[in-house]
Amino acid sequence: MKKTISLLLMSLLGLAGTYAFAGSDREETVERMQKSVEVLQSIMSTPDKGIPEEVLNGAKCIVVVPNLLKGGFIFGGKHGRGVASCRTPEGWSAPAFVSVGGGSWGLQIGVEGVDLVMLVMNDRGLQHLLSTKFELTGEGSVAAGPVGRHTSAGTDVLMNTEVLTYSRSKGIFAGLTLEGAVIEQDNDSTRAIYGHHMMFRSILSGKATTPRSADAFVKAVSEAGHQAHIAEAREDNKQ
Repeated sequence: MKKTISLLLMSLLGLAGTYAFAGSDREETVERMQKSVEVLQSIMSTPDKGIPEEVLNGAKCIVVVPNLLKGGFIFGGKHGRGVASCRTPEGWSAPAFVSVGGGSWGLQIGVEGVDLVMLVMNDRGLQHLLSTKFELTGEGSVAAGPVGRHTSAGTDVLMNTEVLTYSRSKGIFAGLTLEGAVIEQDNDSTRAIYGHHMMFRSILSGKATTPRSADAFVKAVSEAGHQAHIAEAREDNKQ
């Protein structure tokens, strides 16, 4: 009898731990979405150094990774967790959750937390993102995005590059790029927000309903282009 009670108590404690962990993971994911909103709003409010309106309006998907950690000495690494949304016929999709990991080789000294925004610019990049896992390379796959106002959308980098990257630094670091980074689906965060596993492609193609906890993020993504337009217009009026 005592053995049965002990086993029952152990089972209940295990369930409690599981629910506590799930709750903690959900809170962390919701906080990440809020930080992503703040990153977008901050970048878009600085027209001379932010993402140009023309570039943002041409993006097929937006990925925000708040506080991507980069660091190394000779060998470098990077890791972060972020949120993605893609354009659909009905508007921007519900959020899909990603992890960014990988390494690089080079003369690297230091540690830095970087807020990262990635824009998927063409169908090839979109298909790579929807595949749930792909590696960023320098051969037409990823490039540093142009900044400032009224950048021409006809340049080669905008037409041919799959992913444009923007960052906001919080520390001192030198020598690390996103080449070699791997982007893949964050299954734990997906389950924490949606309650079950969902395929990356299903979420980003518009087949998932946006959870209430993600309303602010999707709204920030959908308003980013308008925010850039207003900021650029204000700068023009100052001229």
